[in-house]
Amino acid sequence: MTQQRIGIWIIGAWGGVATTAAVGLSALTKGLTGTSGLVSENPYFKKLDLRDWDQFVIGGHEIRDTSFVEAAKYFSENSGVFHPALLQAVEEDLKSYDENVKPGTLIHVGDTIRSLAGDAVRKFDTETLQETLARLTADIKEFQEKHDLGHVVVVNLASTEPPVDEAAKSLSLAELKDALENGVTSPVPASSLYAIAAMEAGCSHLNFTPSAATDLPAMIELAEEKQVLHGGRDGKTGETLMKSVLAPMFAHRNLNVMSWVGHNIFGNLDGKVLDDPVNKSNKVHSKDHLLTEILGYKPQTLVSIEYIESMGDWKTAWDHIHFQGFLDTKMALQFTWQGTDSILAAPLMLDMVRFTEREWRRGGRSGVMSYLSSFFKSPMQATTPEFERQYQQLEAWADAVSEE
Repeated sequence: MTQQRIGIWIIGAWGGVATTAAVGLSALTKGLTGTSGLVSENPYFKKLDLRDWDQFVIGGHEIRDTSFVEAAKYFSENSGVFHPALLQAVEEDLKSYDENVKPGTLIHVGDTIRSLAGDAVRKFDTETLQETLARLTADIKEFQEKHDLGHVVVVNLASTEPPVDEAAKSLSLAELKDALENGVTSPVPASSLYAIAAMEAGCSHLNFTPSAATDLPAMIELAEEKQVLHGGRDGKTGETLMKSVLAPMFAHRNLNVMSWVGHNIFGNLDGKVLDDPVNKSNKVHSKDHLLTEILGYKPQTLVSIEYIESMGDWKTAWDHIHFQGFLDTKMALQFTWQGTDSILAAPLMLDMVRFTEREWRRGGRSGVMSYLSSFFKSPMQATTPEFERQYQQLEAWADAVSEE
């Protein structure tokens, strides 16, 4: 194995999930934490010869004026996510990661996300589309060269964008290229522009958000042309994870689900962005389509997401499942899921980076990494919506890699 390190370039670098990943990576490297929550640390995947945690370095794009150090302290003080002693132990690593963060872009991010922007990124508001793409690409290449990285995996952890314009879904690759080269405005949202920059820099790309990114026909074609690996969409960490586990039980036992209601409350930055109905609609769709796919019919459903500032990064989801059994008897199952959004999501991002790097190391492969479906709410090119079967696909991929 080459001794060159691997880069993790994060879109939304100083957000909650990214900051938790940065703290976690440093803690893992220093032996300050166990490996609970990390799928890649399951014994089944030991045969993959995955990269050790000390072989990764973090950088990224961000639109806010803060830092890993400041964001981690805020999380510690307001949500109790990190112990102060842990932050003190990893502070120097966080400072070194901060040096790798560059201003992102505000092109087609929506009004709510734009309202979060700091002065550093607003300086680029007068850029042309072509200048923005060139700058974003150059930032990633500079990161790779500066740290002598063997490969870079770009991960979108930014706040949820408004739904993508319908016109973007019908773009051909030729039309996309022409608009990017000659257009005044972008035909695709910021998440896709970041993904294009990743492809231009020869990087793999993962989309852990409900935003479009590479999940557009023209973008999928572009990834094939550029011969890069990519995957998404929207990390599956809590309530939807439970749905993907429980819904198959009802289907296999032939219990008719009449209604499934889920209420979610949380108070982090993502929750603040989702307080905008436009941004929220993108997330609700991502959370709500799963049941119909698994059950084969559509029960009455309701998914609510509410921003409660005092909750901080702690999220509570209440679900009520009303179902019908033998002799048409009506029954109910209720569950409550409580956890911190970032603690649930961050290790999965690190897992996917390890798995993606391992697939890249195989060589000669590109396109959608459908074997990562178990990590996503709306996985691209998925063949099954059920969590257990998706996880079996990850194990099957691991078997194939280890046998080569």
